[in-house]
Amino acid sequence: MKVKVNAYAKINLMLDICAKRTDGYHDLFMIMQSVGIYDTVTAQRIKGGNIVINCDNADIPTDSRNIAYKAAEAFFEAAKIRKPSRGVHIDIIKRIPHAAGLAGGSADGAAVISALNILYDKNLSENELCGIGSKIGADIPFCIKGGTLLAQGIGEVLSKVRTLRKCYIVLAKPDFGVNTGAAFSQFDENGKVHSPDCLGMLKAVYSRDLRDISSRLENVFEQFIEVPNRIYMKEIMRNNNALGACMSGSGPTVFGIFEDKNDAEIAAEELREYANEVFITKPVNKGCKISVIDE
Repeated sequence: MKVKVNAYAKINLMLDICAKRTDGYHDLFMIMQSVGIYDTVTAQRIKGGNIVINCDNADIPTDSRNIAYKAAEAFFEAAKIRKPSRGVHIDIIKRIPHAAGLAGGSADGAAVISALNILYDKNLSENELCGIGSKIGADIPFCIKGGTLLAQGIGEVLSKVRTLRKCYIVLAKPDFGVNTGAAFSQFDENGKVHSPDCLGMLKAVYSRDLRDISSRLENVFEQFIEVPNRIYMKEIMRNNNALGACMSGSGPTVFGIFEDKNDAEIAAEELREYANEVFITKPVNKGCKISVIDE
């Protein structure tokens, strides 16, 4: 038996860093949204007790540095599965850009935890799976649940909000990555100029007013993370009738929300001058789409 998972990317409709914690992490306020760009993660049990990872992107490590590897280890530990019963082969097809602020690694980790729960017939609840994931990465719980959620704490405290209305989302990722740890260090050194209107965004999300939501998009990382051509990319989006534009996560990906598909397509074409990876996608209501393949 194999378990195949479509592991969806995310964007941040709002991201605020509230404070640095005594444990070195940061308290966050984020409105997070799953989008239709996904990696495909396929897992299968193997003998020998090893975790084996293959990936079609040579830039992605396939050893213990990979979040998928760490997620498998964490699942086996939490589920009390010992060697040699814990062997698994994980195949990853990457479509989510790497180091882009779109949770590509966390999505793969979420997929592995969800797949192993089925492969080993553990029947752990979604909340239990999120508990395992939170030990590996703050975005993994969201990537397990997905949809439109309010994330607080370090990202592991998730609350339901109303789903985003149908729209088109253009993602533009320049040809470089941003290290999330380094981005938080910038906050620790420089602080922030102002805090986003979190309450206003929550009200907009609960009203499902796409224009109001889009007008309130804000990411505190934009105050101290420099992304070349970010202003131009946002301008292209707005000039093509984007309702709003913002950076996702710690960057560098910039996204715009559009009501009209044609506007999104024109913007995407113009953005290729500044971004080597450009996508047109839509909101999705889950983090992982799971298929079981009997052999």
